[in-house]
Amino acid sequence: MRLIGLAGWSGAGKTTLMTRLIPALAARGVAVSTLKHAHHAFDIDRPGKDSYEHRSAGARQVLVASANRWALMTELRGAPEPKLGDLLRKLDRVDLVIVEGFKRDAHPKLEVHRGANGKPWLHPDDPHIAAIAADVAPPSDRLPRAHLDDIGAIADLILAHATPLEAFLARG
Repeated sequence: MRLIGLAGWSGAGKTTLMTRLIPALAARGVAVSTLKHAHHAFDIDRPGKDSYEHRSAGARQVLVASANRWALMTELRGAPEPKLGDLLRKLDRVDLVIVEGFKRDAHPKLEVHRGANGKPWLHPDDPHIAAIAADVAPPSDRLPRAHLDDIGAIADLILAHATPLEAFLARG
């Protein structure tokens, strides 16, 4: 099981890239899971549904299951947000986990940069960025890069720079 992240500012195209990368990697026989950080309160449930009512009543965890999927919701109820390593340990084994967000964590990352966003580059200040996917040239040529639209080349970069999950978890 290997790990890599997509890091970039909001509007850079991380989610769009993710939705294009997953099928490209799957076509190569790579089983992929994703972990997405949300910077705001989010809910996958809605009022009126039984699972929502269970959580509202105070349940710490609610597991919803069907013939097609299952989801486990855990309410933190004031506890600290889980660390990336703790969340990764909850995933089933796959070939590759791609993390979207968690840009301040110390896992290998591919920087996703869109020139029209007007945001600064992340890689000069983040030693964990191993490669770049951008629609403009970066300020230096020190990291391997691919154009944002070249999904095959980005998949190559992802596979080349992903690290074994155990190595990341061992660092703490």
